[in-house]
Amino acid sequence: MEQLQQFAPFILMFVVIYFFMIRPQQKRAKNEKTFESSLKVGDKIITKSGLHGKVAELAETTVVIETMSGKLKMERSAISMEMSAALVKK
Repeated sequence: MEQLQQFAPFILMFVVIYFFMIRPQQKRAKNEKTFESSLKVGDKIITKSGLHGKVAELAETTVVIETMSGKLKMERSAISMEMSAALVKK
């Protein structure tokens, strides 16, 4: 019983860290994967580095975006879900 009381603060700390840090991060990662898989040709997007463009081609893990200066090939994970959603709302 005394050992349980000794470890209770650590267990409580882990539970708090899980619910405030780990779980939201997992949910965010799941939402980003859903966003990446739902991309289609013609979607207007913004990359995490701030490039604006339109999806020209899609591959399994990459995407070709058309910008004002030409076409660029990049990873799907480089597309910002939040900034692209804000662009669509405008």
